Amino acid sequence: MSADQPPGESWKLTLPCTLAEAQSLEGEIMPLAVLDFPPVLMTSEAVLDDPEAWRLDAYFESEPDAETIALIQSLIPSATGAVPVIEQLENQDWLTMSQAGLEPVHAGRFFVHTSTHKDDVPQGTKPFLIEAGLAFGTGQHETTTGCLLTLDALKRSGHVYRDIIDLGTGTGLLAFAAMHLWPRAHATASDIDPISIDVTRENAAINHVPLGNRAGQLALAVAPGMAHPLLHRRAPYDLIIANILAGPLIEMAEQISDRLAEGGTLVLAGLLDSQAAKVAQAYRRQGLRLAGRIDRGDWPALRMVKRRR
Repeated sequence: MSADQPPGESWKLTLPCTLAEAQSLEGEIMPLAVLDFPPVLMTSEAVLDDPEAWRLDAYFESEPDAETIALIQSLIPSATGAVPVIEQLENQDWLTMSQAGLEPVHAGRFFVHTSTHKDDVPQGTKPFLIEAGLAFGTGQHETTTGCLLTLDALKRSGHVYRDIIDLGTGTGLLAFAAMHLWPRAHATASDIDPISIDVTRENAAINHVPLGNRAGQLALAVAPGMAHPLLHRRAPYDLIIANILAGPLIEMAEQISDRLAEGGTLVLAGLLDSQAAKVAQAYRRQGLRLAGRIDRGDWPALRMVKRRR
């Protein structure tokens, strides 16, 4: 990052690619090892169900030079001659933005609502009643919705988890959702804010989520990050959900990664698209790989997997 570049900014390079090329970009890319700060590569469908119309987004900590751009383009034969789109992504603090509206949220199989809409639950959904209050995570914010969609997709793809923690739980919603999907798991919800844990306890009662330390029950802890005896004792976790903020996620990359089992899944949210590259890079340095992402507006939910040794 240059001295005159404000902190918290990143750059994105976008190129067209094919599905086959997108798949070839998974895992470690040896040509990128020559770079001091390799970009985070993310691929997605540009046109639904068209294997020839995919997109590569490469996220950098500083503006890529011509040599770096050429290196990225060399990884995508179909993009020869294409003009890369390069844009600077300015940082924002999404936590200062207001949660827009309290309408019900339908995310995958989940339907999150307040008491105002308790009679509007669609058939075939799993409802959670979460009132707006002092804790973050009512489901209305795109970060929470992205996490719900990610959990739903993991279940649909056949993943099974036995030890789960919702780190920075807020209202408890994501922990409740994970317990619904994997009811036999040992589940833990923690937050640095005691009010959040009180709210989670109340919401658990409202939504008939059992509390306790056994499988199928939710254990609660007030803790900064992973600094709590209960959280240490229950590690390693095969699923960690962390919907916090980009800064703390980067700062806690080592301690969170250390508590994740090999082959385990980490869901990261609470970050803007402009912050995703730095957050993902912090966890790549801890031996994780980016396995996917779900975007809700400017807020991505990143799915990372810890490599097996």
